[in-house]
Order: sequence, then C-alpha cells, then structure tokens
Amino acid sequence: MTATSQRLFVLSVLALLMAASRAHVFDHFSPPDASWAVFFVAGFALRGWGRWVFPVLMALAMGVDWMVISRQAASFWDHYCVSAAYWGLIPAYGALWAGGSWLRRRYDGASLAQAGRLLGAFLVAVVACQLVAQGTFYWYSGVVAEPTVAGWWKNFMDWLPGYVGTAATYTAIAAALQVAAERIAPALRLDRSQAAG
Repeated sequence: MTATSQRLFVLSVLALLMAASRAHVFDHFSPPDASWAVFFVAGFALRGWGRWVFPVLMALAMGVDWMVISRQAASFWDHYCVSAAYWGLIPAYGALWAGGSWLRRRYDGASLAQAGRLLGAFLVAVVACQLVAQGTFYWYSGVVAEPTVAGWWKNFMDWLPGYVGTAATYTAIAAALQVAAERIAPALRLDRSQAAG
C-alpha cells in the first residue's frame, strides 16, 4: 500500500466516522459525535493535504447537518443550532486541525515525550475550538436573550468536559492505532524481506 493510498484510507475512515456519528444513523445506538476528534486526527494524519481535505471535511459536516435538519422537516437556516454563529465552526474546527498538524510536525515516533506533546496539543486545540464554537454561538446566535460574561463562562464550563471527553476517547483510539501501526509495519517488512531472501 502506497503512502497516498494509506492516507486516502485514513481519510475515508475519518469521513465515515464523522458522517455516521454526526448524523446519528443508528436509531438505538449512535456513537457520540466524532467531529472534533476527526479534525484533530486529520490534521495529524493528513498534514499537507489541508488545502483540499479541510474544506471537504467541512462540507461533509455541513452536509450532514443539513440532512439531519431536513429530515426533521425543518428549515436549515431557521434551526436552533444554525445562525450567523454557525460559520464559527470553520475557525473552531481549524483550531483542531492546526493542533493535529502542529503535533505531526514534531512527531518522530511513539514515545512518552510524544504522548506529552499529544496531550498538550490536544488540550490546547479542544479548548480553542470550544472557545470559538461556543463563544460565537453564545454571543452571536441571537438565542441567548441577555448574554453576560458570567453566563458565557458558565455555559463554556458546562459543555467543555463532555466535548473534551468525547474527543479524547476517539483521539486515544486513533493514537493506539498509530502506535500499533508503527509496531506492526516493521515486523511485516522484515517478514517480507525474509520470505524474499
């Protein structure tokens, strides 16, 4: 498998995961929305493809939102979650992508130091994402009748742990798969070279 085909495979898996979890396609069991982790992991795994992959993933996220809202027989632009603040998702998800990309530039293989970098990059990225996504919704959506700094802070802190927990779970799975791939790939290459020799 070439590097390009591996990256296309990763992109396909991430896109399917985001679409399935964001659309709640399973009636009785829908996994939590993986969007935050998808953008962070994509920034890491698909760094260098951001000019076209980031817009594709944004279009997918917005397309899924449109589909879900339309299935509810509601107008997309009149829905509670969609307002002028909806466009804040672009820089919010951009912060996640940037966090993953930053980590990739400094990544030289699985190690304890890299785990520390992952934790730091992840926390900065998700807090920045929450600041932008929740902040634009709180201040610019028109949903909050009388916005205050205290109200914004409470709202921010109420929602942050859940978003961090969900994104951390998916990101931890992706990190475990990365480490496994790094451990398995050399053994496979060795087996092939021994078989050829």
